[in-house]
Amino acid sequence: MRPYRSESSQSGLSGRAKPESTAIADLYEKYWLTLLVYIRPMLPSLEDAEDVLVEVFLAALESDILAVLAERQQIAWLRRVAHNKAIDYHRLSARRPVTHLEDVAEHLFDDDELGPERVVLRHEEVKLLKLRVAELPGPQQEVLQLRFGYGLRCAEIARRMNRSEGAVRTLLSRTLNLLRGVYVR
Repeated sequence: MRPYRSESSQSGLSGRAKPESTAIADLYEKYWLTLLVYIRPMLPSLEDAEDVLVEVFLAALESDILAVLAERQQIAWLRRVAHNKAIDYHRLSARRPVTHLEDVAEHLFDDDELGPERVVLRHEEVKLLKLRVAELPGPQQEVLQLRFGYGLRCAEIARRMNRSEGAVRTLLSRTLNLLRGVYVR
């Protein structure tokens, strides 16, 4: 959201900014390709060169000196800034190495567990499991929750459920076998 400005302040700002931004726009239209061709061999990809080109013209917008230079001096200034921005790119990339997506795309889903199809299948399995657990009688749901939800051992579960440890083991085993049977079908 832009801050509110009165009409008098808007006309004053646009009156000053418009000729300068128009001059920069004209420079861009005239020299963008020349500068891109100049910086492209210095950088690893066309996208990086385009990013540097944007930085060059942002610097031109922020510059106070560019407007007072003659056209030949302006192109020399733009080339010098482009050269410096390309060098800055290399300095930054040396400090912060970047891995390009193209380099890792082929290995991105080497692990089948991370592949999109496997993730969807896993979600469907979890949904089915939740549905089947919800259909179980209360004691079977409770024994599953205590064992796998809270990580309790059978002896601790037996004390909480007021059953013998053997009864809890049998209940847990039968419940797990019942749920396995759902997946076999």
